[in-house]
Amino acid sequence: METPLISGIAVAAAAYAARYSIQTWQAFMARPAGMRKFYEGGFKAIMDKREAARILGVRPTVPIVKIKEAHRRMMVANHPDAGGSHHVASKINEAKDMLLGKTKGGGSAF
Repeated sequence: METPLISGIAVAAAAYAARYSIQTWQAFMARPAGMRKFYEGGFKAIMDKREAARILGVRPTVPIVKIKEAHRRMMVANHPDAGGSHHVASKINEAKDMLLGKTKGGGSAF
């Protein structure tokens, strides 16, 4: 006799939990872009310093050592030999070159 009551309470609790989860997820996705941890946009046709810094996750004015550390960290995570994308790896290399002043922003091969 108590089983239907307990089952009903469990179903109601699950429904409220699901509703709360959906509302929390929607609030999380509605945050301003400055509060997001990762850049969610595509790549520009010609990379600028701002985009290069966003790709590597650094500020455009950081020391060379920090740029190289960020480049290494990103390449370890996205190298094509480790299952990463050739396109993303080329953009990471292009971003490093842009921030180190080794390129004029001609774009990648992709």
